[in-house]
Amino acid sequence: MTLLDANRSNVKLVIAGLMLGLFIAALDQTIVSTAMGTIIKQLGGLDKFIWVYSAYMIAMVVATPIFGKLSDMYGRKRFFLTGLILFMLGSILCGTAQNMEQLIIYRAIQGIGGGALMPIVFTIIFDLFPAEKRGKMMGLFGAVFGISSVFGPILGGLITDNISWRWIFYINVPIGILSVIFIAKAYQENKNTRKQSIDWVGAIMLTGFVLFLMFGLELGGSDGWAWASAKTILLFVASAAFLIAFFFVERAVKDPIIKLDLFKNKVVTSSMAISLLYGAVMIAAASYIPLFIQGVFHKTATQTSTVMIPMMLGVVASSQVGGRVVNKFRYRDVMLVSAVMLIVGTALLGFVMDDSTSRLVISLFMVIVGLGIGVSFSLLNISTLNAVPPQYKGTSSSLITFFRTIGSALGIAVFGAIQKSAFQSNIADTPNLNPELAAQIKGGQALLDPEVQQQMGLPADIVNNLLKEFAHSVIAIFEWSVILPVVAIVFALLLGRARLEVNKSGPQGTPGAAGKPGPQAGGEAAKPAPSYHGG
Repeated sequence: MTLLDANRSNVKLVIAGLMLGLFIAALDQTIVSTAMGTIIKQLGGLDKFIWVYSAYMIAMVVATPIFGKLSDMYGRKRFFLTGLILFMLGSILCGTAQNMEQLIIYRAIQGIGGGALMPIVFTIIFDLFPAEKRGKMMGLFGAVFGISSVFGPILGGLITDNISWRWIFYINVPIGILSVIFIAKAYQENKNTRKQSIDWVGAIMLTGFVLFLMFGLELGGSDGWAWASAKTILLFVASAAFLIAFFFVERAVKDPIIKLDLFKNKVVTSSMAISLLYGAVMIAAASYIPLFIQGVFHKTATQTSTVMIPMMLGVVASSQVGGRVVNKFRYRDVMLVSAVMLIVGTALLGFVMDDSTSRLVISLFMVIVGLGIGVSFSLLNISTLNAVPPQYKGTSSSLITFFRTIGSALGIAVFGAIQKSAFQSNIADTPNLNPELAAQIKGGQALLDPEVQQQMGLPADIVNNLLKEFAHSVIAIFEWSVILPVVAIVFALLLGRARLEVNKSGPQGTPGAAGKPGPQAGGEAAKPAPSYHGG
């Protein structure tokens, strides 16, 4: 493992470089959404467009824990820069894509780079700052993550409408170059030449688990891939087999990709579980609120690209507050407030919002959801990183991103199935609607495109009724999503009395109820806080 040399690092430039890297990695999870219609018109491949999103997500989920482990073994800097260069290469290739197949492959290259960037950013922040400053900085970087994730559709729409969809990828290059320069120049590490080995078998088993799981979630329920079909079930069976094999391998090898003993710590396990649950809630809000607005207010995707701003503001404010109060309150107490806020927000969306609710009121509901979610971006990284020994910090930080992304994938699959089922049930008795056409409409999202409405040749009154039922089916998602923050409360309680302890001699974590830090329970031996060169 290599350690940060704080005395030779220019902290201001490092922070700037990390922010830029995190911004573009998070941005590209969502920036293609409003540009997708234009991309399909130019490149074709309507039947493959979902893989433009999925290829990025799958590659990122696979790469995240592997890069996290490698950064623990050989240093943060080289793998952050490697990820950044891969990300920029993928961005350039995406901008030059001539067909949908090329774009999907290039997005996977981007995703591999993104899998290195996000977890390593938060680990470097933890390395850079003493305990009393970590909360503030984690809150700041959590806000950057939230802003870029939610701001993506807005920027994607603006660039596509005013320049070209190719520039939603090219724009990453100048930003990435600045990040490379800052980190290469300002971030210095002390080398540790201890011979180390890579758990390649574990990496392969983990990759197989994630790939088959994500393919199952992405393909399940689509044409030819019914959830109960043999080939869909086979994907999940294969995923389970790789997961079981992964557990056996990690128990046997000397230096595993993921040290399973970390999960004996309730703080680590609870933080991962909350990350997964919050990832599912966030993707539900980010994906389906714009669709609700399109259906109810008859807006285009580009016109609704700004609809997530209220939630973004809530996320930013909450992430900042969460990072600042973590020095004063137990993790449990902060997360309980967050979960209650999220229960209120999702309940308002599910049980109060309907097709007569004004945009202003919907915006207020979204702010509450954002306030509930934002805390997790700062606090869960702090609780996890403060609960593990230094040699596992990269791995642990990557797991937060890993579980949040898995939660998003599960959320899209489960909530998508709920919405489609609710919509088909709602339109079953629609008069003058051909049953075959009703089946072709599936979840109803195609109805949001005026061109599709014309192609179907449906009367305006039937289209309006179908859009109303579509809105009701989206509301059903939020009715079910309330369950997730309720479950999160259970895991928040399991955080116990753990908190970020700050004393004059340096940072020390107390992750357990007894407050006894140890190699597995977390906590670092008290040590003098290093001096920092701010440039």
